[in-house]
Amino acid sequence: MSDMLSQAEIDALLSVNNGNGDIGNKNDLLPQEKDALGEIGNISMGTAATTLYNLLGQKVAITTPKVDILDWDNLTDEYNEAHVAVKVEYTNGLEGSNLLVLRVVDTKIITDLMMGGDGTSSADSDLSDLHLSAISEAMNQMVGSASTSLSEMFNKRIDISPPKAFITKFEEEDRVEGYGDEKLVRIMFKIIVGDLINSEIMQLMPITFAKKLVENLINVRDEEETGQEQAPLANSGGNTAGNGQNENKILENTPIVEDDYDYKGVNRSVKSNINVQPAQFKDFDDDLITVEKKNINLIMDVPLEVTVELGRTKKIIKDILELGPGSIIELDKLAGDPVDILVNGKRIAKGEVVVIDESFGVRITDIVHPSRRL
Repeated sequence: MSDMLSQAEIDALLSVNNGNGDIGNKNDLLPQEKDALGEIGNISMGTAATTLYNLLGQKVAITTPKVDILDWDNLTDEYNEAHVAVKVEYTNGLEGSNLLVLRVVDTKIITDLMMGGDGTSSADSDLSDLHLSAISEAMNQMVGSASTSLSEMFNKRIDISPPKAFITKFEEEDRVEGYGDEKLVRIMFKIIVGDLINSEIMQLMPITFAKKLVENLINVRDEEETGQEQAPLANSGGNTAGNGQNENKILENTPIVEDDYDYKGVNRSVKSNINVQPAQFKDFDDDLITVEKKNINLIMDVPLEVTVELGRTKKIIKDILELGPGSIIELDKLAGDPVDILVNGKRIAKGEVVVIDESFGVRITDIVHPSRRL
């Protein structure tokens, strides 16, 4: 069964509303349009899931989306807690924007995994600018890969601007520019990240932008269908009545492979000459090293908190209450001993205190091996 839209479905998508030249109803979506948006979301978010897996090192699964229509007031009534929204602006190939919305707790888990944690380190902390910066970087990578899928789907280049993350409670004062004058399309995905996240991620877009996406998909399919009808059959001029049996024999012996999913809806042509070669696999160790080197570039712009620790000590409450100006606290290190350099609370190096232009600094003298950081 072909994945292409039938002529009746195409006519329905391009139907004229009340004779005014508009495609369909401005404030609603036809069932075929919802299916097309679900198809677009399924492919683009599938690519984004692969990117998220590379960032987090955890198995990521994103299920088939659900599409519905609502407005900002519906969001206010439905969601009574804060969420993290990431706005994505399309700068080339498409005109418009969409919002990716995640729960605050899911954002903390994702950002903690990005920074080398186990996903639970930030559970009790407040959502900070560090979390927003990290989730913006994650969404930048995810939406960037999704834009590549859209470029292939629509046969044109599509670029985005760096996403911006912010906290919203979907109240009236939180209304995003361009998301108030018309209906919104909500595409819901269920997202599973290892054993840490079993939640939903929401994509919001104005209905006019959603219709542009559908229109681009239909135009591409229409062009490919037209080109396929005009393309001549292979070897159509080289066969005569005397070798017709050979032609049938070749077609009978040729295996036909049907893809489970072809987002462009194009039937793949049957090739009579198949070159079969043994499969060759790369060394897994080399691949792991390569992925690790590439992944570090994905979070180069994520800010980290660097702390220099002079030493530690333990005191009882009575001694702490007796502290005052001029009191001296004895630490567990001798004068001149190396100080610890911590990144996000984890010791990564040792150094010595120096003075640079009347300001204190630390000269790194030793990098702590990863096996000793634990």
